Parts: sequence; C-alpha cells; structure tokens
Amino acid sequence: MEAQEKLSLLEDMLELEEGSLEVTTSLESVESWDSLAAISLIALVDEHFEKRLTAVQIKEFKTVQDILNFME
Repeated sequence: MEAQEKLSLLEDMLELEEGSLEVTTSLESVESWDSLAAISLIALVDEHFEKRLTAVQIKEFKTVQDILNFME
C-alpha cells in the first residue's frame, strides 16, 4: 500500500479532509487525535495490515510518519 493510501485511511479514521495530513504532522496538533482515535487506529492496523498495535506503542508515536512506519 502506498503512503498516500495510508494517509487517506488515517484521514478517514480521524474524520479529516483529504490532503490535510502530511507525514510531518505532529499528532498533538491533530484535534481529533484522542483516546478514541487510538482505539480506532488499533482496529484499522489490525484490519488492513494484520498487525497488533498496543497502547504503549501508540504513546511512542509523535508524528504521522511514526504511524506510517508501523504500517509497513
């Protein structure tokens, strides 16, 4: 899956406009990034990438690129 496709998945999950996320975007700057988004991310990664993501791992994510790196 291409990086742009992954960004689109994240934008959909966070209910953001298409093209609003960049790899350098800080998660702290995303208004909809909260505990519910973290749970949604766990489900998204499991469904689309068949990977297990833990809360500890999510706490280590600082930017959108960190999430994309995990999705590889």
